[in-house]
Amino acid sequence: MPAIEVVTGDITRENVDAIVNAANESLLGGGGVDGAIHRAAGPRLARAGGAIGPCAPGDAMPTPAFDLDPPVRHVIHTVGPVWEGGGHGEAEVLASCYRRSLEVADTLGARTVAFPAIATGVYGYPPGQAAVIAVATIRSTPTNVHRVRLVAFDEETRAHLAAALAAAG
Repeated sequence: MPAIEVVTGDITRENVDAIVNAANESLLGGGGVDGAIHRAAGPRLARAGGAIGPCAPGDAMPTPAFDLDPPVRHVIHTVGPVWEGGGHGEAEVLASCYRRSLEVADTLGARTVAFPAIATGVYGYPPGQAAVIAVATIRSTPTNVHRVRLVAFDEETRAHLAAALAAAG
């Protein structure tokens, strides 16, 4: 089980082997964390994403990190669920995002991974519920990743992630 840390910051500045991108299905870039990662990694990231996309919700696909600062070598793109009230399999899809991202990280040999709060932006997933799923899934997924950093964009998200981590013991 990897060590889990919660931080507030810019995921593109994390000192990790791989960062996870909360992407859209096209993998061509978008807003929020997806847009920030694409801006930091440069235009080759969109070309690489377009070559392997689309990516189904709950799945994950890797690309090189391109212009992101070392030691980041990989971007793992995952597509979260759009919140529709919670009765349409959203929790299962969100858990799959974290599980599949860790599986991809293992295939890449990544030992340190940074995750954003997947699906809590424009996709509308309630941050508190998403945080509980993130922590539970990371803790229950067999992986060779040694350290996971949950990177919150704002203090409210950080508080939800920290509470979920504390509650999980």
